[in-house]
Amino acid sequence: MTELSHRSRFRRRHIGALAAGATSLALLASFVATPATAVTTVPTSNAAWQIHDSARPGLDTGSIRAINDSRVDGYGNIFVKVVDSTSPPLMNGQMMRGFGLTFDGVGTFSSTNSVPMGEVAVTRRIDLGAASEAARFFDTFTNTSTSPVTVEVSFGGALGYGSGAQQGTVAATTNGDTAIGGEDSWVVVAQPGTNTRPIGTVLGTPAPFDGAIVRTGNQERNPFETPLVTVGHEANFYGFINSISLAPGETQSLLRYVHAGSTGAGAVADASADLAAIASAPDLTGLGAAEVCTIANWDLPEDGCADAPAVELPPLPAPQPTTTTIKYDVVGKSIAQLQADMELGVVTSEEITQAYLDRIAAYDGGPFGFNTFITVAPDALDQARAADAKRAAGETGELLGIPMGIKDIYDTYDMPTTGGSAALEGWTPAEDSYQVAKLREAGAVILGKTNLSEWANSGSRSESGYGQTWNALAPSKTSFGSSGGSAVALAASLAAGTMGTQTGVSLYAPATGSSMTMFRGTDGMASTRGVMPLTYGQDYAGPIARTVTDLAFILNATTGTDPGELLTAQADAHRPEDWTEFLEVDALEGKRVGFIPSSFVSGFADDDTGSAMLASLSELESAGATLVEMGNPPSAGSAPSVNGWALYISQQQSFPFPNSSTLKADERVLPYNRGTDNTGGAVVPPPTDQQIQARIDARQQSKDRIAQWMDAADVDFVVYAGFLSDIYNNDGNSNQHSSDRATGVPTSNYGVPTVVVPMGANGHGYPMALQIVGRAWDDAAVLGAGYALEQRVQGQLTSQFAPPLTVIGDDGEVIPPAAEQPALAHTGSESQPIAIVSLALLGAGLLLAVGATARRRQRS
Repeated sequence: MTELSHRSRFRRRHIGALAAGATSLALLASFVATPATAVTTVPTSNAAWQIHDSARPGLDTGSIRAINDSRVDGYGNIFVKVVDSTSPPLMNGQMMRGFGLTFDGVGTFSSTNSVPMGEVAVTRRIDLGAASEAARFFDTFTNTSTSPVTVEVSFGGALGYGSGAQQGTVAATTNGDTAIGGEDSWVVVAQPGTNTRPIGTVLGTPAPFDGAIVRTGNQERNPFETPLVTVGHEANFYGFINSISLAPGETQSLLRYVHAGSTGAGAVADASADLAAIASAPDLTGLGAAEVCTIANWDLPEDGCADAPAVELPPLPAPQPTTTTIKYDVVGKSIAQLQADMELGVVTSEEITQAYLDRIAAYDGGPFGFNTFITVAPDALDQARAADAKRAAGETGELLGIPMGIKDIYDTYDMPTTGGSAALEGWTPAEDSYQVAKLREAGAVILGKTNLSEWANSGSRSESGYGQTWNALAPSKTSFGSSGGSAVALAASLAAGTMGTQTGVSLYAPATGSSMTMFRGTDGMASTRGVMPLTYGQDYAGPIARTVTDLAFILNATTGTDPGELLTAQADAHRPEDWTEFLEVDALEGKRVGFIPSSFVSGFADDDTGSAMLASLSELESAGATLVEMGNPPSAGSAPSVNGWALYISQQQSFPFPNSSTLKADERVLPYNRGTDNTGGAVVPPPTDQQIQARIDARQQSKDRIAQWMDAADVDFVVYAGFLSDIYNNDGNSNQHSSDRATGVPTSNYGVPTVVVPMGANGHGYPMALQIVGRAWDDAAVLGAGYALEQRVQGQLTSQFAPPLTVIGDDGEVIPPAAEQPALAHTGSESQPIAIVSLALLGAGLLLAVGATARRRQRS
């Protein structure tokens, strides 16, 4: 820890608004609403900067989403860690967000909220000059407690990926070398060649000034514990760390600049000159005397600081609730466990539902909320009471009284269906989608509508007009998309089961990222009627769940032929009467399982994920399977397109737009999704049955090719990794800045069934999963294989960042938890502690207790 000089301490002023006598953030003012417009792009003289402010999708980190002609991929975020607290805050060391950053229409983004990190209040201000290619970041830190506090702050992000032409490497520093240290006041990062802009960062006054950076870290993997490396993929993830010590009531600030150079020959030299000029004479325009006097990382004149007024900070949000009146703990509970406890009279659906509602209130909103729900059903408790009444009358059912989250792309007659877009805010369809109706028939409680990427466009993130979803296992990371809200709601125990959709990766990526399981069946195994389309005939609407057993329960309710959808015509002929009958512990015994070694090798990352997943195939052998090395699958071929939006709109009684082109051109659509669907403004007629059948027939040819490929190798299944890399921060732009998902898994392109099974953590603590793929209509066998692997591996991870709520009894006393939570394991050097959840309770006895008909048929 660097001891502050008298001169440095003298400039740091106590503030009036958050005085030393304040002992709790709860005493501060309530949350200030933020505007809802669109992610903000600011042009400068020769560049365009995208800033993550509070405008939609409301990431609100202040980081740079992208700069044209550069490899900036989420840069300028800050991670904050309180290092000397006896009771560290829940999100200690995570990426800061929730500032309410508001753009003034010229070049300044200002906090309308302070954000609490324990007893430290944090604000941001960003200034972009129209004639400059530099953004100024001014971050303040105020100690609201009565004791001294030390915090570490890491500033940075991703400036490239992989190696070679895509990698961002140090091209210049203050002292002329390529090693970053406290003696540097600025650094330039560039890619090989001259086609991309070098990006410079001005860090402040160098050592021996005591406010200089203390070290560098990996901004994608706990920068406070993981040093920045100089070679390989992780060399792209720059984190510049300062340490500041705050007296009670004191404010200090950190001032940094990010510079976008020009392309072409001499760009690094030009950028270096610009950065040197900023470092020698930083532009402080617009900062008041009180603010300048708080700056800790620059050796600035102290004239006037003794008489400078106090810094006034915007209010802090009201604290999120942390209590519940429900004694029953739903954290980590599977549907099977909840159902068994309701059957035994241990708990009611009303109590379970209230417990989830309390957890949504605690963990889904506020600056560090996961943002998993767009709408929470106002009648959720009424639905639960109705389920309890049915149970009291003698009814039973696998989903009776089970609270379910539904991706906000499924129609619901009693709640808006937005597709994640503010353009459809408030629009409520007249009828449920087919699968939602089936869930209601099964007695499920429709708890609410979960967040997604707008129109299900992205597999990398779940960003909508209603906020962006954050990962529950690693709260600075992406949730993936497009079904991120559904997966994270499960991982944070905000729902018991969820429904999502997949066109490309949108079920398996979020499920893998949350260490959940999912099932994508053969095209047509489940109806997509009443589900907003992305690619008709390739879209699949299906479940994400905590266990494979839970998947079976949901599939029992939702799969089968829908008389209103031609795509499902064959479903009843192939759907098992009871999916749980295929949940056998020896389902992999004697099976031949194919794998493609090259599919376990990342195209750009060099962590251990791919090799660890390849090694995990030994679990299949231990379960009785034989591994078979295979070559790549044949091409999927092409199929005639069908305008799914025209079909969807034609099935609505009242849709607010005449066609999808008009809808997606609406100004309320996220700017990078706006205008992505073009029908020329004409009202497109819905497709005919003949056109739909032609697409089905062409997709069948793809399925035939996969079957022939598997037949030639004589395999029952083929396995692929879920991911091939770590999971990355949530503020990026490119697909690479989420993870490497390029395994080549043929599920979606061919329309064949897949189950995802959690496989524990990689060496950095991030979740891994295996995908088991089968032939068309081998859905039940694929599910059974997933069950057998799940029972053997028990590799599900759980979050430390949504712990059980404090239970308050009727007389106001605090009730201790009935049982301790699973022990949390700290894996590697990652700051996201992750636990392995035992699945032992999913044996035959529990299934029988809930009336399931699963059989454990042991072969002789």
